[in-house]
Amino acid sequence: IFLVLIISAIILYPKIPDSIPTHWNAVGEADGFGGRGSIFIIPIIFLVVLILFFILPLMEVFRENMMKIYNYYYAFKIIFSIFFAVLFVTTLLPPLGYDINVSYVVIAMIGLLFISLGFILPKLRRNFMFGIRTGWTLSSDNVWDKTHKLGGILFGALGIITILLLTILKLQVLFFVFLALTITVSIFLVFYSYYIYKKEQKER
Repeated sequence: IFLVLIISAIILYPKIPDSIPTHWNAVGEADGFGGRGSIFIIPIIFLVVLILFFILPLMEVFRENMMKIYNYYYAFKIIFSIFFAVLFVTTLLPPLGYDINVSYVVIAMIGLLFISLGFILPKLRRNFMFGIRTGWTLSSDNVWDKTHKLGGILFGALGIITILLLTILKLQVLFFVFLALTITVSIFLVFYSYYIYKKEQKER
């Protein structure tokens, strides 16, 4: 996927205008611009992420657990790569003359990413690099498992709700609703992991 992105960027480079949008606001309007070379930003970021995806498991403390869930980790890498590919294509279309709301597509893709996390999170085992990593989830397999089972349900539901709201709310409203829901779910899971940890301590 990376090779396809970088080769596409090289081929399309001469056809790209001297100034292209690099950032879009909550309503999908371009509010940041860069030179023609900005076409390479997403492939370069993608390459850095790929390198981190490769290196971090080698440094994992719970390496045995990481190997047991590697199929799910690999699946997430593929999904994340597709996300970058769609993001690259979406940001290229406006400079090439196509009318498309980039923010709309990005939020929809994040919704799908959350749905995929809904399936993957409950399958994960305790590790330091992938999942809901708090001091309490990392302290116990029980706390980790319960937090990730609930996290899978909440993130899956959040992804479905986000996609449904795309058909109902204006994009500017949806952006803030989506942000508020994501922060709420994340904070709730942190406190939930603490609650399960304290409960486990009392039962000992």
